[in-house]
Amino acid sequence: MSKTSQELKAKKAKKELAVEDLSKVKDRKASETVTETNPEVTPKNVKEVASTDEATKVAKAVRLRGKKYLSAKKKIDVLKFYPLKEAIKLVKETSFAKFEGKIEAHLTVIDTGNLGEISFPYLEVGTKRIQLLDDKILAELKDGKINFDILIATTTTMPKLLPFARILGPKGLMPNPKNGTLTDKPEEAMKKLAVAKTIIKTESKAPVVHLVVGKVSQPEKELEANINELIKVIKAPKIKKLVLSATMGPGVKVLIEK
Repeated sequence: MSKTSQELKAKKAKKELAVEDLSKVKDRKASETVTETNPEVTPKNVKEVASTDEATKVAKAVRLRGKKYLSAKKKIDVLKFYPLKEAIKLVKETSFAKFEGKIEAHLTVIDTGNLGEISFPYLEVGTKRIQLLDDKILAELKDGKINFDILIATTTTMPKLLPFARILGPKGLMPNPKNGTLTDKPEEAMKKLAVAKTIIKTESKAPVVHLVVGKVSQPEKELEANINELIKVIKAPKIKKLVLSATMGPGVKVLIEK
């Protein structure tokens, strides 16, 4: 055998050895990934499970659930779509949080993007400081204090605010009939402005929406009104699937009448 042939043979053998070593490294990493993400997989059967990329993905997706979750899930038929009233009742029953849990709506829709703006009838926002214009507010304004996020005035009291227009105007705090803060029905305006106003928006790359629609402790009628309003704003034909769940609890599929 010539010297050139021997060199080529040596190079080929070296290359095959390098490929074999690389394959061993990949197998080891796959083994570590699968066993870490799925405790049920043992070193003996890991090659079987990690033989394909799909198997590795499945292993990563495995989530172990606690006894409380599994016990709650037994009360739900995962293949059934429940009428709204029944679904709300089940969500409340299957919530196992020790704290004041919330109820969330998870929707799959036909398009991505902005789906509209909603004011839930029974979802309060505690961060808004809403005040009705009176002598106390006027006195605070004279002292340069602004202790409100929204100020409501009537046509009778509005003229008293004119001296403060240069202060309140740029901040967007001057009462205005367009946003409902200048009205002759101030109590009604305060009630409307106290509820949550939310922009319904899907995830940027997927037609799914996640929204809080109330608390577990709320009356079922209030929760039903909130969810019906959500369906009304998005429009039923655009909703592929609606699932309700508590902060800590399994999901319940909701039957939507098209």
